[in-house]
Amino acid sequence: MSAKATESVLSQGVAQVLPNSASLAKLMSRKKIRLYLGIDPTGSLLTLGHGVVLRKLQQFAELGHEVTLLVGNGTVRIGDPTGRDSTRPVLTDEIIKENFKNWKQQASRILDFKKIKVQYNGDWLDKLKFEDLVHLMGKVTVQQLLERDMFQKRIKEGKPIFGHEIIYPLLQGYDSVAMNVDLEIGGNDQTFNMLMGRTLQKVYNDREKWVLTTPIINGTDGRKMSQSYNNFISISDEPNEMFGKLMSVADDVMLEYYEIFTNEDVTEAKKFIKTDPRNAKVRLAKLIVTWLHDTDAADRAEQDFVTKFVKKETPEEMPEFEVPHDSNALYAVIFEDLKLVSSGGEARRVIEQGGVSIDGKVIKDHYFGVKFSETPIVIKVGKRKFAKVRRKK
Repeated sequence: MSAKATESVLSQGVAQVLPNSASLAKLMSRKKIRLYLGIDPTGSLLTLGHGVVLRKLQQFAELGHEVTLLVGNGTVRIGDPTGRDSTRPVLTDEIIKENFKNWKQQASRILDFKKIKVQYNGDWLDKLKFEDLVHLMGKVTVQQLLERDMFQKRIKEGKPIFGHEIIYPLLQGYDSVAMNVDLEIGGNDQTFNMLMGRTLQKVYNDREKWVLTTPIINGTDGRKMSQSYNNFISISDEPNEMFGKLMSVADDVMLEYYEIFTNEDVTEAKKFIKTDPRNAKVRLAKLIVTWLHDTDAADRAEQDFVTKFVKKETPEEMPEFEVPHDSNALYAVIFEDLKLVSSGGEARRVIEQGGVSIDGKVIKDHYFGVKFSETPIVIKVGKRKFAKVRRKK
């Protein structure tokens, strides 16, 4: 393994390496290390934010290291505090299984599971006896556990911290002991839990464990990428949708996206962004769509974007729908008939904001009666969604 490849995987798209990257690089020069990424399958949708750490995991696998994706089917039953003011809901085994099935299908766009082993921490956590748990809890103090910033926030606000939340970092940390790893990687919001594993690895196995954290990226509106903000890019988005969303990200996050999601030289990317931001963003969008789809899909997505937004034309190809009735209220058409929005409330909002047009005419009345016939009409929702609709014969 070249020193250059090691330096790249430990620096590009990395927030920090603890205790330091030099000692980890030295270890990697001597042997293939054992590392893992732990995930709690609490939801089924993966965003580009998840893609940051998944890409890093795949990079280690491509360098030939012993890589594990650890499914937290044991810890997820406890629920890691979310950073908000309430506990995370406890999931059933059936929900966990279904979530991970969807999760793995999406993650396969990034991860090569022929090179990455999947393990489940319930395999060892479920076997812990009462005396094992007491012994584990005796390795750290309550004060150490309460140092976590989200706990400090709750204490200041007079909000509850439940006992099962306190032991979550201990059980996540025990994963490092059970697998006897050299390295754990994760988002920098997981630093506290991963460092707990470093502490326990020294106590139980008398050996070092490194921690590599990846940054939390911003979404299309400049805030932290989050499904609750609706500013996310899903890694399973269709190429055209993904390309359009990437073209809407703020210029000041482009360099971070280049560094994290591409193999471009960061210095050159910085110059490109400064001198020609529009084409720099086009190239960024094409590189990411190529990564998650393929080159042909990226080329078609660019052309579609040009057709829709640069030339301001209606695309020649769009989904076609046939509805079984003669008319319907506009909000019901785009939600119930076409499913171009996720709810009736969202339908009303986008209509009132002038985001819906019929054959080029903007309609702001969500009760507007849409008439259907055998001659199709074109309905546009937002900037990127088109549908050709006719009455069913």
